[in-house]
Amino acid sequence: MVVRKAVIPAAGLGTRFLPITKAMPKEMLPIIDRPVIQYVVEEAIASGIDDLIIITGRNKRAIEDYFDDSPELEMHLRGKNNDKMLKVVQDVSSLIDIHYIRQKEPRGLGDAILKAEKHIGNEPFAVLLGDDIIVDTVPCTGQLIDVFNRTNGSVIAVNEVPPENVSSYGIIQSHVINPSLHQVEDIVEKPRIEEAPSLLGAMGRYVLTSGIFECLEEVPPGVGGEVQLTDAIKSLCKREPVYAFHFNGRRYDTGDRFGYVQAIIDFALSNEEIGEKMRGHLLRAINEKSLNWPSVKGALRCTSNFE
Repeated sequence: MVVRKAVIPAAGLGTRFLPITKAMPKEMLPIIDRPVIQYVVEEAIASGIDDLIIITGRNKRAIEDYFDDSPELEMHLRGKNNDKMLKVVQDVSSLIDIHYIRQKEPRGLGDAILKAEKHIGNEPFAVLLGDDIIVDTVPCTGQLIDVFNRTNGSVIAVNEVPPENVSSYGIIQSHVINPSLHQVEDIVEKPRIEEAPSLLGAMGRYVLTSGIFECLEEVPPGVGGEVQLTDAIKSLCKREPVYAFHFNGRRYDTGDRFGYVQAIIDFALSNEEIGEKMRGHLLRAINEKSLNWPSVKGALRCTSNFE
């Protein structure tokens, strides 16, 4: 079956970015002039997805507004003869038809995906986490779809993680088919390093068969009292083949503050308009030990109150 549907879970509370996420969804945090979630949506489109479901929650209305038409803004830009920016705004709202489903309570990633069951039906579908950006000439989701087409089984995007970060990921135990492809035998959510079956962590991209829904309905709440997708995948492995694929590409975990800043810097450096200025600024900042600047020191003193 052709993979043409995708789910983007975007209902999390964004506690790692408080207090800004009191008012702004973490998926709407900007990378230069576009929000994180736009990069995720564009990856889905580039992978051949034409039916997109975003799982939202309370205070996530900004996501819906962003991908909707904006008649007042478009009228203003027309009146200013700003055709270039008008096209940018119109292109955002015409990217793809998006359906929105609300997760009323924050019960975990697995529960969020389960909300899409009626819309997905019996078809295979992709899952793209709304705060992970993966950059490559061939989109990561497209790579997974290619593996699905060859194996006819669910596929998880994986990469090796540093031992100190194992407890932040779903870690797989697997049988090696070739250097890029493994068959998953088990997966453990956020294990301690001494309990981890490997260093291969799930990286926020999946292609799943509809069999995952029955597993999600059956698994009890796991780590953090939430319904964990990894627990459902563990169950799915016992019923049908599940694969793990070493994807090509650079991943940015923008749900993490350091990962978010990394993304901003790298995207700024590759930006045609500001790339050269950014390179110059970074060199000056390093040479001048910029943290000695009074304005930066003052900002750090202010933010330290929230640490």
